[in-house]
Amino acid sequence: MTYQKTESQYRNDIIEICKRVHRNGWVASNDGNISIKIGPDSVLCTPTGMSKGYLTTDQLVKVDMDGNKLEGELEASSEVKIHLDVFKNKPGINSAVHAHPPYSTAFAVAGLPLDQCIIPEIIVSLGSIPLTEYGTPSTQEIPNSIRKYLRDHNAFLMENHGAFTIGGDVYQAYYRMESMELFAKISLLAKTLGNVNNINEENVRKIIDLRSNFIKDDNGYAGCKIGDKLINSAAPSDGNNGNGNVPSGENEMITLKKSELIEIVSKIVANILDK
Repeated sequence: MTYQKTESQYRNDIIEICKRVHRNGWVASNDGNISIKIGPDSVLCTPTGMSKGYLTTDQLVKVDMDGNKLEGELEASSEVKIHLDVFKNKPGINSAVHAHPPYSTAFAVAGLPLDQCIIPEIIVSLGSIPLTEYGTPSTQEIPNSIRKYLRDHNAFLMENHGAFTIGGDVYQAYYRMESMELFAKISLLAKTLGNVNNINEENVRKIIDLRSNFIKDDNGYAGCKIGDKLINSAAPSDGNNGNGNVPSGENEMITLKKSELIEIVSKIVANILDK
């Protein structure tokens, strides 16, 4: 990969996103962390114990891909290990944003993913947003829980923790969180009105088909759900009946006793010999 900006520009980008996150009310006090991979073995990240709304470029910390400090007077956030794990395990991802946007975090605290096929723009841009298992902050538990979903997702609800988004650059990671937060807000408002209306399967598949014309899934795509059913392609999968449903009884399990199986096989053999 070729890194297109100077380190000074990357530092300015992080500070800009810090200000946006703080201005949006997605962090309080010292919450949240932001990072950019600026070289094969170097990552710029926000420091621990500092408000994101008032950081300066010289307060950012540079670490290697194992989290060892390379430059900076302050210490890196202990949660930078989440970011580093993503950079190691998902090619093309060079930035991450972690914050506590209220509506998204409310879903994370309620233990609810944002995975339903509700809004065309979200189906196109994010697909489903999974709820990752709770992990103790500053431990490897959180990176491990995110890694399970990493291949096909770029936005995550961290159970009882907050929200986490990733991207090829810090602006893409930020905009994904912006989209997720609006999606969470709309979903919650619809719930208070008493109904969340899913887009039907046929129309979801049309949206995914249109999406394929201008988005390549180099970083994976998870589709979205209608109830418990995952829709992640423009056409029903092989073996379906055209409506995306497996024909009734096709995958039903049958249990036989050994004596019953011998009897059935014996009859089949007898019929063959009689012909």
